[in-house]
Amino acid sequence: MKSFDSERKHSELFIKSVEIDWDRIDPDSYLRSINAIAGLERLDLHAPVTFFVGENGSGKSTMLEGLAVAYGFNPEGGSKNYRFSTFDSHSKLHDAVRVARGPKKAKWGYFLRAESFYNVATAEAEYSRLGGVPQHYHEKSHGESFLALVQSNFGPDGVYLLDEPEAALSPQRQLTLLLEIASCVQSGSQFIIVTHSPILLGLPDAEILSFDDGPVHPVSYEETDSYQVTEMFINNREQILRRLLRTDRLGDDDIE
Repeated sequence: MKSFDSERKHSELFIKSVEIDWDRIDPDSYLRSINAIAGLERLDLHAPVTFFVGENGSGKSTMLEGLAVAYGFNPEGGSKNYRFSTFDSHSKLHDAVRVARGPKKAKWGYFLRAESFYNVATAEAEYSRLGGVPQHYHEKSHGESFLALVQSNFGPDGVYLLDEPEAALSPQRQLTLLLEIASCVQSGSQFIIVTHSPILLGLPDAEILSFDDGPVHPVSYEETDSYQVTEMFINNREQILRRLLRTDRLGDDDIE
């Protein structure tokens, strides 16, 4: 696969950094208890593809959501033209976020969330009745419709924010998504992706930012839990399962 030149592309990023004004966040807000972002004033992006990684609850999706809404996307997902709401669950982080944009304006963009994809598919069906081209996402399997949306909505010179896109995809389809991302990047697009997928994280030259172990910080592919746990399980499957299943059957006092 042809990789992209992160240094050459840096000056062309549509989103160059994210700043947080903590004076606009309530003193008792739960956002202040998220270790990765508490007190974070500025997060710089350095590559056309940035991955947010970390354990569940580490704040990576909260950061992506705040960035997406501040950039102009609908909180539940879709393009900037989507304006629907089924449940107001997003945080107030976007009120304090300022997005530093590059000199070049994106031609298109999409915010894709695995957890609210059904709502986006429903909204798409409604919008198609007003003159759009029907995509019939509800008539496909979850994974098929998810990938169909990517292939019909992603293209050159766009900004794409993805929250756990691997949730709907088989490993083989994750490779297809990886190729779609790489193709768009070669055509001038930028991606910011929350993921646990060791397949997607393997994309060459991407920047990986960890939300574990304190403030947000860069890590290598091999340092991610997604890679380490997957590698450990594949290489030691029988031993790990014996220990886990034995632990599940026995009390703590019985474990050596």
